[in-house]
Order: sequence, then structure tokens, then C-alpha cells
Amino acid sequence: MKFESILKAALIGLAVSGAPVGNVAQAESIRVVRTGTEAVLNVPMNRAVVIESEQSFAELSIANPAIADLSSLSDRTIYVLGKAPGTTTLTILDAQGQLITNVEVRVAADVTEFKERLRQILPDEKIEVRTANDGIVLSGTVSSTARMQRALDLAERYAPERVSNLMVVGGIQQVMLKVRFAEMQRTVAKSLRASLATGGSTLGGDLGLELGTGQAATVAERDLVADKLIPKRTGTEGTVLFGFNAGGLEVGIMLEALENKGVVRTLAEPNLTALSGQEAKFLAGGEYPIPVSQQNGSITIEFKPFGVELNFIPRVIDGDLINLELEAAVSSIDTNNSIQLSSININAFKRRETQTTVELRDGESFAIAGLLMDDFTDLNAQVPWLGDVPVLGALFRSADYQREQSELVIIVTPHLVTPTRGEALALPTDRVVPPSERDLFLFGKTSATPGKSKAPQKGAAGEVAKQDFSSSYGYVMD
Repeated sequence: MKFESILKAALIGLAVSGAPVGNVAQAESIRVVRTGTEAVLNVPMNRAVVIESEQSFAELSIANPAIADLSSLSDRTIYVLGKAPGTTTLTILDAQGQLITNVEVRVAADVTEFKERLRQILPDEKIEVRTANDGIVLSGTVSSTARMQRALDLAERYAPERVSNLMVVGGIQQVMLKVRFAEMQRTVAKSLRASLATGGSTLGGDLGLELGTGQAATVAERDLVADKLIPKRTGTEGTVLFGFNAGGLEVGIMLEALENKGVVRTLAEPNLTALSGQEAKFLAGGEYPIPVSQQNGSITIEFKPFGVELNFIPRVIDGDLINLELEAAVSSIDTNNSIQLSSININAFKRRETQTTVELRDGESFAIAGLLMDDFTDLNAQVPWLGDVPVLGALFRSADYQREQSELVIIVTPHLVTPTRGEALALPTDRVVPPSERDLFLFGKTSATPGKSKAPQKGAAGEVAKQDFSSSYGYVMD
């Protein structure tokens, strides 16, 4: 290192330092030689730097030997060793004890090797590395949070607990999650019942006999008009009743044969967008009031949500790879399973839910949950011995058959999304325009005449508004 310019500045400083400092009394006893430093020397920690002066020196002094150590190799060469992170001052004096110069020595962690390793591990990332006191400062832009974490982990190896993160994550960091709930339920029930009732005028009609199974075995009464036996029942779908008279004996036979079939389809497709690392919640349904008894005897109301629920936390890991923490549920009120508390009727809930964590790329789909249920019930009841009689025994037997099948699938699809201009988005209300009074009352139209529509004409909303919605509407069962 050359100190010619520094030496000239030091001599000027000596001349200026003769000026009075403070008051006159102090000027006679105190003279400031030089404040500040003339040069800055950066020394890596645990490494040495050799500097050379153009002027011979006689004495060297270091302000804080714990930060840097020094020794003279000759009357113009100085050996400086960095020991600990920090800043100190090196003072150089000549043979007459006059100040040659002050040098600011800055000792910092050696980041040369760290920069090289960082370029090898993350070659495409624009990360800047600086030292601050005894730590490392990382700045710049990285493509994902995963790569930023890799850089931080590597920096911790060189400066444990002394790493400052000023990096910014670039790229798309907003995730739209599309979830599809699809459930099919099918129910089949069959029943066959029979009853036989007889009676006569013996003992004034007080003598009679009734045999049967199931709900068909009910108390019979006499129809005075038709003079036949008719059971006391309601809801007689699938019921056949016939009877005959044999002298004073009346015989009535009732057969019940019923078959029920039902199919239910449930489909929901909630969509929700969230920033990477932030939680998003979605609920389409309602809240059901539930009374809760308190210790003092009072009753408070708590509301339990039901419907389609979706909670998820997306994390963009690397590029288009997305980590999803997901909670999804579909619930509905079940009136068949309820409890009665005093005068309050509380319904139960049917709930299908899943909680999982998956990783997939932009646009890929995953079936995160599936449920297949097949319940089968078969019941056969009969009158003892009589039900075992061939052919006629069918009049004294009843059979019930019921089968319920259910299948549920939950599919998730994440997408990396960016904002767009508002006019590029189409709304459901853009499809239909309210009719005028003329169209409504004179022509019975529920939407405006296409030629007189005030719907948007440009952009995506205009394309949607131009679609034809004048055909029949409602539900079509295949």
C-alpha cells in the first residue's frame, strides 16, 4: 500500500492542528494532532494483509488488539492479521514521534468461499452478499422461498445466528385452488307383507281371528256398507286387499308389496385464491343454532357452520411446485337423527371432511379423498310354524330388503395466478339483463330482448353476454 498522498494529508493536518481548541488556556496545554483516519483497510477474519509505506516509520500502534494484530516486517512493511469482526485504528509514527497517518482497519468474516459455494448451489439466482460487523447480509431477488431458505441455511454455516435476510421472492406467489366435491347416493328398498283376518256372527260377532306379519297385522274392523273386513291403516301404497264370505264366515286377505328406489347427486366446486404462506377460508352454507346449558342454569346459543367448507394454506416451493395444507368438508343437516331436550328439538349433521398435505405442480390434480360405502339389510319375519307351510305360508311371512350405496370423491387442482384488469372478468349477472315492463307484461319475457339488451359488448364479459339463453330451462334428468 502506498501512503504518499496520505502522508501529505497528515502534514496538512499537523499544520491545522495548531489552531486553538476550546478556550485559550486549553490551547496552551492541549493540541489535537489529528482526528479521523486517512485510509480504510479491509482485512478478512483469520487472514493477513501486508501493507507497505513509502515513508519509513518507527512506531506502530493498534487501538484494539483483540480485533487485529500487527507486526513490522521492515521499516516500511506492516503485517496485519484479522482476529475478530469489528473496526479499529492503526496509528503510524515516524522516528521523531510525529504522526504519519491513521488507518481504519475493518475486520469482517471471509465471504469469498461463501460466495463461491452460493454460485455453485444456486447459479441462476441474483443474490448479493455483504458483510456487516460480524455477520452476513443477503439481498437480491430469488425465484422461490425454497431457494431463499437454501441460501440462508448455507449462510448460517459461515455466520451462525448472524445472517440478515434482505432478499425478495420474485415470480408468481398467488395460488388459486379449485376443489371439486362429487358424491353419489343410491338407495333400494323392497318389502313384502301379508295378513289374514277371519270373523263371524257367532256370539254376536265377538268371535274372530286375525293372523299376519309386519304392519299388515293390524286390528280389523267391519265395513257395514261392503260387509268386508278392512284393516285400520294409512299409507297403503302397494297394498292389495280382497275378501270373501263363506256363509257366516268372513275372510279378509291383505298383501303389501312395495319397492323404493332413489338416487342423489351432490356436486360442489369452490374456488379460492390466497398468497403463498397465507391461510384462506371459504364457507358456502349457513350456521345452525345449538342451545348450550351453562353452569348457572341459563341456556346460550352457539352456531355450528354447515355447508361447503374449505381452508387451505398454499406455499410456492420451487418454480411451479406448490405445497398445500388443506381442510375440506361438506356437511348438511340430518333431520333423521335428532335429539329432544325438553321442548327443544336439535338436529344432527351429516359431515364428510378431509385434512391432508400434498405437493403438486401448477394445473395438476390430486384425488385427496374417496369414500365408498355399501350398507345391506335383510329382514325376514313370520308367524311360528304357519310361516313354514308351503305356498300358504307366504301369507304369514314378511320380508324387508334395503341397500344403500354411497361414493364420495374430493379432487383438488391448484393454479398459479396473477391479477388482471377488471373488464376482462365476466360475472354471472352479465348473462341476463332485466326485462323492460313491455317485455315482462306484454310478452312474458324474463330477460331483455337481445336487440335492446344493455349487456356489455366488449371483452370477455361481452362474449359471455352474447350467448343464447333463450332455450328451455330447469333440470334435465338423464
